[in-house]
Amino acid sequence: MKIISLFNHKGGVSKTTTTFNLGWMLAEQGHKTLIIDADPQCNLTALVLGYNSIDDVDTFYAANPNCDFYSCVKPIIDGSLGKVITGKPLNTANPNLSLLCGNIALSEIETQISVALTTSSAIPAIRNIPGSVGAFIKQTATEHKFDYVLVDMSPSVGALNECLLMSSDYFIVPTAPDFFCAQAIKSLTNVLPRWNNEISTFRQVDIIYSFPQKPPKFIGFISQKYRPRNNLPAKSFQKWIDIIKGEVANSLVPALSPIGMSIEQLTFSTNVTADEPFNLANISDFNSLIAQSQKHNVPVFALSDAQIEQKGQVLEIMRESRENFKDTFKKLAIDIHQLTEVI
Repeated sequence: MKIISLFNHKGGVSKTTTTFNLGWMLAEQGHKTLIIDADPQCNLTALVLGYNSIDDVDTFYAANPNCDFYSCVKPIIDGSLGKVITGKPLNTANPNLSLLCGNIALSEIETQISVALTTSSAIPAIRNIPGSVGAFIKQTATEHKFDYVLVDMSPSVGALNECLLMSSDYFIVPTAPDFFCAQAIKSLTNVLPRWNNEISTFRQVDIIYSFPQKPPKFIGFISQKYRPRNNLPAKSFQKWIDIIKGEVANSLVPALSPIGMSIEQLTFSTNVTADEPFNLANISDFNSLIAQSQKHNVPVFALSDAQIEQKGQVLEIMRESRENFKDTFKKLAIDIHQLTEVI
């Protein structure tokens, strides 16, 4: 079982869309996969289940106990039970793919986790709280025999995200080709080593919910939302892709490698068919297909011609885009499987 977090504290980089499409493709390739909505905005939950099906959120969660992230960690956060609860993931339209829902109440536990991270030495009773986040994911994945767990994280550098990422085996950074994303990558060179240092005291074996002895490894970034011309990014988008690639290779990886938080460039190049170091995939901005995917609650590449809702030449163009999207995610899923098998 492998836990992969998708993280970037810069919003609008398609983390949720990537989690859904990648999770579905891994499932199609025979890997039993769980996708987890760890964002209080619950966008992944809405994408998979459909907004209309969860209009009455309280009723939905009452009818599906322990189907969401918050319910499973709440008993140890508030001290009511003293241990995490195994999640009960929901089925999706793909029989090999399951969902653990998000909950807006996740935003309420940020403070408790933050306090536990900074004062647990003074208050031993709360030192199991930070590690409980990862413990519940591992417990759920183990009991349901998942091969892969993909975690859709919120765009923040808060305590919950710190615990999520540091409990993972690997992480991927989705990016968009713009200035703000380049700055976000640069800031991660400080944020991630700090997180690793803060979590080090919670790797003690005498803690019930301790963190893994080894930190998660960065396995690459994904370039998203660029507009292609002649099957290549337009010049303005390629400029930012190149800048982000440079930040990753020259700043992020050198900051992470000494503390064991990144794969090496040779490992990436040997096991991935990508042309550029650490760049797992370039995913075009097919806005109209994304909208139809959200409408029908299926990945872009699983849309039928009828669901595309176009005719004539427009339908032909969108069919080609759909197939390109499918080829991209098929290759991405294969590469991620290969990387996580050899590391």
